[in-house]
Amino acid sequence: MGQNPVTDISVTYNVALITVDNLPSNMKLISNIFNTIAAEKINIDMISQAPPYKGSINISFSIPSDELVKAISSLNRFKKEVPGLHVEIDADNTKLTVFGQHMKNIPGVAATLFTLLANSGIEVKLVTTSEVDISYLVSEKDVDRAIEAIKSEYKI
Repeated sequence: MGQNPVTDISVTYNVALITVDNLPSNMKLISNIFNTIAAEKINIDMISQAPPYKGSINISFSIPSDELVKAISSLNRFKKEVPGLHVEIDADNTKLTVFGQHMKNIPGVAATLFTLLANSGIEVKLVTTSEVDISYLVSEKDVDRAIEAIKSEYKI
C-alpha cells in the first residue's frame, strides 16, 4: 500500500487577499512596497506574482484581515509614483494548507485537490506550494465543504 500524500490540514481564518494591478515590473519598486508593508508590522503570507506582460505585473498576497487598513494606507503611498496603480481587496477568506511528507514524491496531488474543490463548487482565489504542502485561499463560506472533501479523499 502506498503512502498517503496528505496527512494533515491546517486552517487560518480571517485572511484578506490584496491584489496590486498594473505594477511596473521593477524589483526596486516591488521591494519598496513589501518593505513599506513590513515596516507597519504586517505579516504577509501567501504571495503570487503574474509573469510580466508589456512591462507590468500583478501581485497578490494574503494578510490577516485585521491589518487591512494599515496595508491599504501603505499601498496608497505608491499611487503618486505609479499613477495607474490599482489595489483590489477581498477580506472574507480562509487559508487551507494540506501537508504530507510524501507529497513531493507523488505526482497529481495538486490535480486531485483542484478536482475535489471544483467538484464541491469551491473557487480557489490564491494557491501557493512547496514540496510538502499546498495552501489554498478560499472564501470563508466554503471552508467547511473544502475540509470535508479533503478529509474524505485522504482519510484524515
